[in-house]
Amino acid sequence: MSGKYTDKKSMLEGSLWNKILGFAFPLALTGILQQLFNAADIAVVGNFAGDMGQVAMAAVGANTPLIAFVVNSFLGISLGTNVIVANAVGRKDDETVRKAVHTSMIVAIAGGVAVAILAQILAEPILRSQNISEEAVDLAILYFRIYMGGLPVILLYNFEAAVFRGLGNTKIPFIALIISGMVNVLLNLFFVIILGRTVDGVAAATVISNLFSSIILLHFLRHTDTAAKFDIKKLRVSRSILGKILKIGIPAAIQAMVFSTANIIIQSAINSLGTLVMAASSAAFNIEIFSYYVLNSFGQACTTFTGQNYGARKIDRCKKTLKLCILEGIVVEGMMVLFLLLFGKYMIALFRPDDPELVEIGYIRVMFITTAHLFSLFYDVMSGYMRGYGISLSPALVTMFTICGTRIFWIYCVFANYHTFPSIMIVYPISLGLNSIAIFILLLIKRPAKKLGKPQTENSAL
Repeated sequence: MSGKYTDKKSMLEGSLWNKILGFAFPLALTGILQQLFNAADIAVVGNFAGDMGQVAMAAVGANTPLIAFVVNSFLGISLGTNVIVANAVGRKDDETVRKAVHTSMIVAIAGGVAVAILAQILAEPILRSQNISEEAVDLAILYFRIYMGGLPVILLYNFEAAVFRGLGNTKIPFIALIISGMVNVLLNLFFVIILGRTVDGVAAATVISNLFSSIILLHFLRHTDTAAKFDIKKLRVSRSILGKILKIGIPAAIQAMVFSTANIIIQSAINSLGTLVMAASSAAFNIEIFSYYVLNSFGQACTTFTGQNYGARKIDRCKKTLKLCILEGIVVEGMMVLFLLLFGKYMIALFRPDDPELVEIGYIRVMFITTAHLFSLFYDVMSGYMRGYGISLSPALVTMFTICGTRIFWIYCVFANYHTFPSIMIVYPISLGLNSIAIFILLLIKRPAKKLGKPQTENSAL
């Protein structure tokens, strides 16, 4: 597995703390940059769409939970690719890596095409059921249809990135997104300012920029000298590998779907408060989500490092990975939360600088959710640790019952009586806190290091 895009010993030998940071930082920056696609959409229409600015912001923001429902479902499946590749690298099983790469490509393209077609049919009835204001609903439908039309290339990038994560490489996906991110911003400005388009222009820019990033990663996979080399002549589905990917990925995908369903219900409640609150929440989401990508990078680092070391039966290093991902995550995530609390208002104002009421409402979301992300760090890392061992179903079920159950109950029972934006936002720290406790209890019950492998002596320093 030696080659210019991965180092087979990087996760299996030597100090862990610096390698985890080296893996997590590019991954966090990749997620943040990917989110900037949507942020750029909202910022450009908010600043340059004239009188339609606030309505266009609301239309794009109303799509966020629906798009997350689709994309995150496939991201859950791509976690299966991540774990399978990581385990195979640890075992030095090149054949499994090859089969996983080519099987994943087919899943991404075929799944993307099927869902894109379905989305065109269901776009209008779904979005009209979301309490979106009459002035914004047609624009929301238009944005959704164009974005979903580009789903095959969006999913292709994410599955390619999962392969690179399994190999231990997060830098190449980050470089790809730097390039495509610049393309996205330039196209946003071109479509909206030069051509006078609104949500259709920014949606098209997002799709085209994702096409760039997927082509860049495909180029690297075609030219790598590792077992992950992509060869179109070998493009076929391995039923055994697909089964393993789905065994890990489907529970994560179901978790993402139920999670997103709860967020769709929350978004519908937000929509019921009017266009201003919709636009404010949309702008704030694109700020507070940066905090999520930081904590999630440590969760994914825990999955990959645990996966490779479990594959190599280095259980001691798996346990050290869990501890270090939590400790380092607390420090880095804490700094990100502090930054967003201090500068959140100024960042929200970039979307709509002449609308102070929108900024104040948006900052309420930033305050509630970024502080709640400290709870998310614990359950993301502990869940990632269990997924590295191939334990995926039980963390998904726990998360569904605690987070999603709490949020659905809250909207229908509490928000119904206290019809305000803060009364919606407070459910985030409550649900995330409960889930962290539940996942910790599950980890104590599962004890994968004790049940799935015998610890080996490891002399390397933390």
